[in-house]
Amino acid sequence: MELHTETARKSRILHVLYYIKRQVSKVKLWLLVKLGFVKKVLIQPYAGYGNGKEIYLAGRVLADRNIQASTPDDRFWMNFGKMRRRFFSIVFPGVHLEAEFEGKTIQVTSDEEGYFEVRMTLDSGLLPEGWHPIRLRLLHDLLGRETEVVALGEVYFPAADTDFGIISDIDDTILTTGAMRLWEMLKVTFGQNAHTRVPFAGVSEFYDALRRGDDRILSNPIFYVSSSPWNLYDFLMEFLDIHHIPKGPLMLRDLGLSRDQWIAGPHREHKLKQIEHILEVFAELRFILIGDSGQEDPTIYHEIIRKFPGRILTVYIRDVSGADLSLLARDYLEKGVELVLVKDTLEAAKHALGKGWILASDQPKIKDQKREDENERG
Repeated sequence: MELHTETARKSRILHVLYYIKRQVSKVKLWLLVKLGFVKKVLIQPYAGYGNGKEIYLAGRVLADRNIQASTPDDRFWMNFGKMRRRFFSIVFPGVHLEAEFEGKTIQVTSDEEGYFEVRMTLDSGLLPEGWHPIRLRLLHDLLGRETEVVALGEVYFPAADTDFGIISDIDDTILTTGAMRLWEMLKVTFGQNAHTRVPFAGVSEFYDALRRGDDRILSNPIFYVSSSPWNLYDFLMEFLDIHHIPKGPLMLRDLGLSRDQWIAGPHREHKLKQIEHILEVFAELRFILIGDSGQEDPTIYHEIIRKFPGRILTVYIRDVSGADLSLLARDYLEKGVELVLVKDTLEAAKHALGKGWILASDQPKIKDQKREDENERG
């Protein structure tokens, strides 16, 4: 009873604080637009995905903060300034947009934090493998300048004869973030950029090998599900591109006070929801899951295995914490899935080769790139 009362009290406080925040945000937005501080409105589409029946794409409507691509020579304060602008964004709630894909259009509306979702049923069936454009257009003249605001997003369609899919975490799986150590995480997030942040050694070649599978064709789809905030979307996509890590839809989460969360929504619930949606959309596909031992990936993936029996081929966990996962590994095996705890990318590649998921010719490439990455890191 006391716990229920305390939960109800916290919920009431949260609702009051969120109401105050929304009113302040409305006044701030009105003043910034009225005084001319907002020069341009931006539609930021996030990479989406689809099958033969539907497509899914998310995005956000916000003020264009003119964040330019980074360079290897950018210094601390330039990196800090760009990251600060990413987090202190000005968003436009309640804005109507039109989405056009393959000749079909629908209208959607941004929510109180400026986010929108496009969920569209398809009439044309499965499209060719690859990225397909979706056109987004604002139906409001938000700044009173009669300027059309449009953006082109991308929706990924896997090939019809895909062998398997890959779902990967990002933080401490692809790149070091220090997610378990707050000060280290803040230092690397705000002080470095997509060039100076480096991936774990050998990641790009290993993920490329998984994308090819055993037929040398880059057709196995890859999805990234992370608890990083959407504010880092452009940074993470730039990071993947610079370091030649295969591109894929990137599913992040909202950060900040909202109707039902204080700072950030539950890490576990977010990842479960996104992974479950991917498995439901691609119901005929089996997946390899990749994560790390630093947070909850092993238990989250265990829950996925329980909910989707027979759908998971294996789970690779990068050991960044030294956690004892032996009991959990036994539970995995009882459900017919191996939990493979690895200290580096090469160990995961050796296991994948033994299962026939990558080619023997890929292993020397992964090994060479691992050595090159380690030398670059010093």
